[in-house]
Amino acid sequence: MKNNFLTEFFNLKDKIILITGATGQLGTEMVDTFLGLESKVIAVDKLFNEENKRLNENVDYQQLDITKKEDVSLLFEKIFKKYGTVDVLINNAGVASFEPFEERTEESFDWVMDVNLKGTFFCIQKYVNELKKLKKGGKIINIASLYGVVSPDPRIYTDCGRNSAEVYGATKAGLIQMTRYFGVHLAKYGININAISPGGVFNPKSPQGEDFVKNYEYRCPQGKMADAKDMMGGIIYLSSTASSYTTGHNLIIDGGMSCW
Repeated sequence: MKNNFLTEFFNLKDKIILITGATGQLGTEMVDTFLGLESKVIAVDKLFNEENKRLNENVDYQQLDITKKEDVSLLFEKIFKKYGTVDVLINNAGVASFEPFEERTEESFDWVMDVNLKGTFFCIQKYVNELKKLKKGGKIINIASLYGVVSPDPRIYTDCGRNSAEVYGATKAGLIQMTRYFGVHLAKYGININAISPGGVFNPKSPQGEDFVKNYEYRCPQGKMADAKDMMGGIIYLSSTASSYTTGHNLIIDGGMSCW
């Protein structure tokens, strides 16, 4: 019988997947994707409302503010004790501020830095330390952004108050560089770390402005904004054995927007 290479490469059944920012748009899509792949999903977020808790009995929901180092440490220890390991850590938690940079407060700047960079670092640090105790490998996926690679075009934000901020782009660029750094330093432990940089993702629950969408789609070579599902192929690849020789890489999924 011939080997089924697709099954061998992309089998994520019973793999333990920890996702931060799990109740956001991308996080929710990730949870559903991994459930469909029969993985064991640990969904971590700062807040869970009643709608979240309709949730699925097959998902382990855990509350955490990733900016609090001690809380990160305690929760990861609890999870490793319960499951024995975590096969994939997806650092999806992230925030953005939208006021004009001329009005940026120190509190707003620090908030974005603390969540997007410092909180992600705390999760990576604790995850690696737990794996080193077990002498096991693992996988880390950081969710960065197109705007960690290129600067946003201010001309497209005509009717949209969500102007992408300098501090958001700086943190996402920092996350990409952190991915490269740990790609080097974690390889000897059998830990792969990669990033995904999504382009603009349309949000049907809280739509961007009509002009913004039209302007963005005009600039995008594929002529459309992304759907959250468009990111899942890259997530699956980087979570699976198909990516075993890929580390320190930033996978841009943007419909060609960064090609200009």
